[in-house]
Amino acid sequence: MDARSVGSLDGAWLLSATEMRAAEARAIAAGTPGAVLMERAAASVVAAIDAQWPELQPGARICVLCGPGGNGGDGYAVARMLAARGMRVALHALAPASHPDAVGQATLWREMGEIGGWDGATNSAASADLVIDALFGIGLSRPLGAEIAALREVRAPRRLAIDLPSGLCSESGRVIGEACLDADLTVTFHAPKRGHVLAEGPARCGRLDLRNIGLDAVEAEIVLTGVPADLAKRSGHKYGYGHALVLSGGVGRGGAARMAARAALRIGAGLVTLGCPAAALQENAARLDAIMLRSVRDEEALAGLLEDARLNALLLGPGLGTGARERDLVAQALSAGRATALDADALTLVANDDELRGALHPGCLLTPHEGEFARLCPDLADRMTGPTTGGPAFSRLDAAREAAARLGCTLLLKGPDTVVAAPDGRACVNASVYDRAAPWLATAGAGDVLAGITAGLMARGRDGFDAASTAAWLHSAAARRFGPGLIAEDLPEQLPGLLRELGL
Repeated sequence: MDARSVGSLDGAWLLSATEMRAAEARAIAAGTPGAVLMERAAASVVAAIDAQWPELQPGARICVLCGPGGNGGDGYAVARMLAARGMRVALHALAPASHPDAVGQATLWREMGEIGGWDGATNSAASADLVIDALFGIGLSRPLGAEIAALREVRAPRRLAIDLPSGLCSESGRVIGEACLDADLTVTFHAPKRGHVLAEGPARCGRLDLRNIGLDAVEAEIVLTGVPADLAKRSGHKYGYGHALVLSGGVGRGGAARMAARAALRIGAGLVTLGCPAAALQENAARLDAIMLRSVRDEEALAGLLEDARLNALLLGPGLGTGARERDLVAQALSAGRATALDADALTLVANDDELRGALHPGCLLTPHEGEFARLCPDLADRMTGPTTGGPAFSRLDAAREAAARLGCTLLLKGPDTVVAAPDGRACVNASVYDRAAPWLATAGAGDVLAGITAGLMARGRDGFDAASTAAWLHSAAARRFGPGLIAEDLPEQLPGLLRELGL
């Protein structure tokens, strides 16, 4: 079986527990016994151990913790395979095996070793070179009991989880209750699960090792964003690639809008105009060349600009301000009914004004971070971040989808696990985690650049959902391309080289 890291999974399906179980059921119905799938999974775990910790040789002390279900069955099979290689395996069962295939694996294990009681699990784990968590996998729906939570205090030198660390919700990536058995390596099968990439999932899973166990390809409801479709410009007039208008704040407040405008131009909008108060024209002119400038005094001036139908995408928010003038500009922009990205200050205005909220339309794209999302939809934010007492827990994916349906427009909820949701229920996740992590994006202005990329793509004719998912992928890829030391101004300048390398 082969291994793939999350970094190579652009465009992969992101499975729910139900979808994963369905994939297994189809394989069994087609003639592959569940016991065979369990053997394949166990062999994959052993191969992952060899790859991650080649120093573990015969004589190494292994503690395997088994639950009663299918995940425990994988654990029994792994224990047997490691013991056959000369490793000293201590296996402890939380409860007797109850899953039919797990019962069979437990029987095979008894031919090689004992099934220890749970009261000895902590001591075995404390003295082990490797602790394997095969307790619950993707099936957990309740908090861990005290007898399991105590294992959090064990400082094993190596910790492996089969499918998912126990205590983590497979749907949301949130800890159910208060306890989770964090892993250094999590080995999962067939496709990543939602909990692997959302919320706390990446931090709890350690490294994610995805293994193929011979299941057929499956289509799921949610996909991880991947390399975008063709973005190359063909011959034609600049207006054929759209004209984006970015509105800026006053004197001394233009930096965010300038970065957004440059990103819109770099991603391929045919023209980009920055609109600002007359007093800020000189300041912006000193910093801009290819980006055009227009004075936008108030909503009447904006209405005049929008008489030009070729101006087909708007961006409001970065450095805009939240006063009465800015509120009226947002209202005027929304009334035009064109492709409109709202970020930063514009989101604050919408959150505090029922009339603006009611003016949102399907051509709008909102790009909040979690704080802005909490102002837009406080009830959903509370459910997304509040205490969890059972699973499946309410997730960032759930929150973004409900918000998009409620607001009637596309929403991009920013974070390492960026979620893009459309009002019709479509959603995708851009997971900048594991091998695709881009921690350098935690810098002032990075979100303004992301908003600019979305506006540029919308000017080129992409709808809000497509523009947002493509922009999220390119934004994190550009950050990884630059690496440490990134500041927001660097991001637009990475786009030409990135697109060239991608053949776009």
